Amino acid sequence: MPGNPAGSTIRLIAAFMTAQIGIMQGSGTFAALLLNFIELWNLSKTDAGWINGIYYAGYLGAVPFLVSLADRAPPRRIFYASAILGIVSGLGFAIFAEGFWTAMLFRLLGGISIAGTYMPGLKLLSDHLEHHFPNYDHSRGVAFYTSGFGLGLSLSFFFSGIINDYWSWRLAFAISALGPLSAVIILHAFVAHPDPKASVVPQTHLLDFRPVLRRGQVMAYVLAYTVHNFELFAFRSWSVAFLAFAATAGPDPTAVTSFPLSPATIIAGAILIGPLGSVLGNELSRAIGRRLAISILMFGSAALAATFGFLAEQTYTLVVAVAVIYCVLQVSDSASITAGAIAGAPLGYRGATMAVHSCIGFMGSFGGPVVFGLILDLADPTGSGGTSVIAWGWAFVGVGLVVAMGPLFLFVLAREDRRSP
Repeated sequence: MPGNPAGSTIRLIAAFMTAQIGIMQGSGTFAALLLNFIELWNLSKTDAGWINGIYYAGYLGAVPFLVSLADRAPPRRIFYASAILGIVSGLGFAIFAEGFWTAMLFRLLGGISIAGTYMPGLKLLSDHLEHHFPNYDHSRGVAFYTSGFGLGLSLSFFFSGIINDYWSWRLAFAISALGPLSAVIILHAFVAHPDPKASVVPQTHLLDFRPVLRRGQVMAYVLAYTVHNFELFAFRSWSVAFLAFAATAGPDPTAVTSFPLSPATIIAGAILIGPLGSVLGNELSRAIGRRLAISILMFGSAALAATFGFLAEQTYTLVVAVAVIYCVLQVSDSASITAGAIAGAPLGYRGATMAVHSCIGFMGSFGGPVVFGLILDLADPTGSGGTSVIAWGWAFVGVGLVVAMGPLFLFVLAREDRRSP
């Protein structure tokens, strides 16, 4: 790439980050309009849960194959094909969805689309950085790219709600299909061809992950990512309900109506600025070393979790302020964890490493909301989960204990004690 190297890296990373934001535009559409569909199609809560869940089932089922394939086939082709599937998902839902089964089909395709774009896109970015800018710290590229995931999801919720309010849910899904289309156009126009070719091709079969599973340095970050996701999705699943509870439990029981923003809007806004924490966390890793930085951030997040739930009886403004800080802090380690896993990947197994990272990490995403709800039920002295400060307090303590395991994984399993690469 000719010209100023710094400017070239900025353009490259910006192209991939923008493409990732585009890819995510259909990800939150159904969840944002969930109440509409429950009423429109007379869905039970279980039906709605299945339509939401099938998206992640499609992601999890496709990740081992599509992301590992990126070690053997051009990642750009995988990205383009999966983006097209995302277009089909959005347009298909807009045109053909009439109820439970058609919604399930097109949301399944959407999940598969994310599986074939998120990590393969990151591998393609890493390949370009390694080939064209071998002296560049790749972790910064990882930080900005992964922040596009959360930013894109937040924008998906935002635009879907607006389009539905002013026009219709079908138009919201149709417009969401423009996101994956824009991602293909951006990468084709702004990322140089040809792509770097793999210097080493794995000799094992496509789904043989043993070289990755045997590498302690990688698995340390994978397990740290798992507890990170446990915390992240527990918070995102229950934070709106907690703020609604805190608004009535505090000294001003009318806070939920008198406060200028609803609990859902507060959390959506906090999630929207969350990627800033990921970028700043990566800069801290560059300054003091990756494992130390992640450990500081995770222990800090664990400490905040251990106190957050017990704040429900304090002023609502204080609870909201701490919620926003906590939302940013809990994602501050995200990019550094992913960069650490990629940096430790066995030669020729970068895609397989990302597949393991995604699959095992997803288990935390599933477990967090479930365990949080279980603690709410068990810890509530009234037996009506989520109606007492003590129950919310202990539920968040449980989250804090889990995320505090992350630094232990990093220092017990990681075999190399080094500063961020």
